[in-house]
Amino acid sequence: MKLSIWSVGKVNDSYIKEGVEIFTKRIGHYYPIDWQLITPSKLNDPAQIKKEEAKSILKILTNTDVLILLDEKGKMLNSKGLANLIQQKANQSTLRIVFLIGGAYGVDEEIKNRSNFTWSISELVFPHMLVRLILAEQIYRACSILANEKYHHE
Repeated sequence: MKLSIWSVGKVNDSYIKEGVEIFTKRIGHYYPIDWQLITPSKLNDPAQIKKEEAKSILKILTNTDVLILLDEKGKMLNSKGLANLIQQKANQSTLRIVFLIGGAYGVDEEIKNRSNFTWSISELVFPHMLVRLILAEQIYRACSILANEKYHHE
């Protein structure tokens, strides 16, 4: 199984980039992983922005991809819950899990309807770049839980 993290937005600032690279390398010991930055729309209308970004996302998403959408209205999972979700998808012979961080205005309904799971990492709102770092760390934590390693303490 492969993991992909997609994010609508700009390139990471240097302080985020370093952390993302560290956790991406660590995740790579468990699963192949890649990142895809999706260029944000330059339109002015939020509804049109979401539609344009959805077209870009759907162009590169395959029918077999499991799409996990990060959204503040999603279901909350703790670290073990995320680990269980990843393990469940691995057990189902999923080829690729795509974690999607939407744009500044969220995502279009078409993306919400296509998603296999909608996950809220917090009730707080974070800048998208920071979400990338948090997500990378949490995926690494989930992998370490599944491998029964000492990174995660209870």
